[in-house]
Amino acid sequence: MTHPNRAIVLVPARMASTRLPGKPLADIHGEPMIVHVWRRACEAEIGPVVVATDDEDIASAVRAAGGEAVMTRADHPNGSSRIHEAVGLVDPGRAFEVVVNVQGDLPTIEPDSVRAAFRPLADPVVDIGTIAAFIEDAAERTNESVVKIVGSPKPVGGVLSERQLRALYFTRATAPWGEGPLYHHIGLYAYRRAALDRYVGLLPSVLETRERLEQLRALEAGMRIDVEVVDAVPLGVDTPADLEKARLLLDPRAPKRAAGSSSSQEKPSP
Repeated sequence: MTHPNRAIVLVPARMASTRLPGKPLADIHGEPMIVHVWRRACEAEIGPVVVATDDEDIASAVRAAGGEAVMTRADHPNGSSRIHEAVGLVDPGRAFEVVVNVQGDLPTIEPDSVRAAFRPLADPVVDIGTIAAFIEDAAERTNESVVKIVGSPKPVGGVLSERQLRALYFTRATAPWGEGPLYHHIGLYAYRRAALDRYVGLLPSVLETRERLEQLRALEAGMRIDVEVVDAVPLGVDTPADLEKARLLLDPRAPKRAAGSSSSQEKPSP
């Protein structure tokens, strides 16, 4: 894939899960979950992949699998802050123009979904790229854990596309009103380096705090977020039940199935 920007992929991971203790190291068919995420991010082939963590056991597991890990502070309020520290450590000369943030609890993420978050940055006016999927399950329309994107379709070949959007708002409410598709936001981001620098320097915003959605900080500051629609919603692993679903989806002996789940939910900003 050709692209005008050089990218590095960072996977933030920490042990502080209350519902699934030791989550990044949970075994999935002989390998820790964080290694599965690292492998899938590598398969996207958009740049080097580094796991950013504050835990030596996580770093050791990644390195044992042949990956690269960097140690970060333990006091970061969110993954974006952690990857900002990490990219400064691994790329102090700023050779990479784009930083892609892949959550460390998405072992079924499709490599093309990682690439999709990167694609909006081909437009130089876009600060941040992200992804979404069409909401097909009626229950998700009113589920506050399923974050919706209110977005304006972008023209593609002279026709407005429902698969490429400019994000106007993110909300836990059912929006927008009326006929038309609803979009399930998937919390995977590609930042221009300068946009990430600016974002982490901003104070939490009013709407970010109210909706518990950190991406609203960027929108309220006038930054542009564009969206690529993908076909698969990855399974976010937060509970023992989610872990069992991931094991089923990734079982090498099972028939190939869609590596996603309509129940994947975006977590509130810490």
